[in-house]
Amino acid sequence: MDKISKVIKTRLEKADKRHFAADNISEFIKDGEKEELISELTEQFEQVLDSLVIDRFNDPNSMDTGRRLAKMYINEIMAGRYDPAPSATAFPNEPNHVTNEKYDGMLVVRSELKSMCSHHHQPVTGIAYIGIIAADTLIGLSKYTRIAQWCARRGTLQEELAMDINREIRTATGSDDVGVYIQAIHGCCENRGIMAHSSLTQTSVLKGSFHTDPGTKKEFFDNIKLQQEFAPR
Repeated sequence: MDKISKVIKTRLEKADKRHFAADNISEFIKDGEKEELISELTEQFEQVLDSLVIDRFNDPNSMDTGRRLAKMYINEIMAGRYDPAPSATAFPNEPNHVTNEKYDGMLVVRSELKSMCSHHHQPVTGIAYIGIIAADTLIGLSKYTRIAQWCARRGTLQEELAMDINREIRTATGSDDVGVYIQAIHGCCENRGIMAHSSLTQTSVLKGSFHTDPGTKKEFFDNIKLQQEFAPR
């Protein structure tokens, strides 16, 4: 009997579906198969521990580490690959009952992020600022963060993550005017290589008026500065 990872991979290949570290493959995973993946991964991580010459049978700190790692990857740090997109309840941008005008201003949401660098599988920790000019569809404030975290919990690069969040917010809201700015610290710079403890990296993806209108762009980044000034420390 084929391993569950091979079964899923065969489905992806038959559908000509890309399955990079940052891709969501949830539609190709059936009920119960995530648990099967965890069981398969447990064995693989145990082999890694064995190859590291770690006595996982007698070392109390290493017993069951293989399964802990497997669950962490599937259910936590890479859950954005295996779980479907969070439901984003949408409601119409109704005209105000007094002025009969729809809200057409800017909204800026601050979202904390945990991600993972696909090069070295080191943690990436940061903040995403999501700006949007309201269109005909609105979503709840928490949904911006849920979408951003869903995109982040994969193996990815910060540049790619900013593009993914921008695309998913535009899809959920129907707005063409979306800006995403991310600042994050990378474990692959802090914990290996240059060992830099000030590895703050900033990326931005601006679409619609955030890209074409200098005033909208300035308002977005001015709002970010205000949020940074008053954010809890």
